[in-house]
Amino acid sequence: MPLPDPGKWVRVDPDHPDPKIIQSAGKIIHSQGVVIFPAQYLYGLAVDALNPEAIQKIFDLKQRPSSKPILILVRNQEEISGLVRSVPRAAKILMDRFWPGSLTLVFEASPSLPRILTAGTGKIGIRIPARPVAQALVKAAGRPITGTSANPSGEPGCTDPGRLPESMIRDADLTLDAGPLQGGSGSTVLDVTADPPALLREGALPGRDIFNALKMPLPG
Repeated sequence: MPLPDPGKWVRVDPDHPDPKIIQSAGKIIHSQGVVIFPAQYLYGLAVDALNPEAIQKIFDLKQRPSSKPILILVRNQEEISGLVRSVPRAAKILMDRFWPGSLTLVFEASPSLPRILTAGTGKIGIRIPARPVAQALVKAAGRPITGTSANPSGEPGCTDPGRLPESMIRDADLTLDAGPLQGGSGSTVLDVTADPPALLREGALPGRDIFNALKMPLPG
């Protein structure tokens, strides 16, 4: 792989990221730019999740079908109120128990969210990230950011920045290199618009832990 442009590729400490680097990344997001960043298990693509033009860049980079929604990362629970129609009681219990962490909750989306973000589903997946770089980035952006993985649609995610697709490195405005990540199965995805909540994907957080927290039997 050719050496990355040094102006677009910056090493960051995974546990104590330099605030100046993170602030620069936040400004890029404010300007409709794309930042590749280390999430919990994989490298991800961050843009302003409220800007349709910025979100379109993610679809183009990933060659992602327009029918597939994109999850978002937020700073805190309070930020959710402007993004969803309602917060069910089950969701509140799980947010208090498992956020920040490896649980993505799917809510009924606020009609104010860009349709491209939800892919017309009327739903939105939301998570508060646990890793320091991702936490700092969403705070620096000052708004929700996308949390989708940095890989072409349908292909495996990337844990090693040295193996990021060349096209993504070229077209992104900044890559935050925190070195190889531990990898894993990604976040667990739970639809809290259903009653009882529906487990859409079991990832790093076991489904039994979720339903134990809700004092419900594990479905199936």
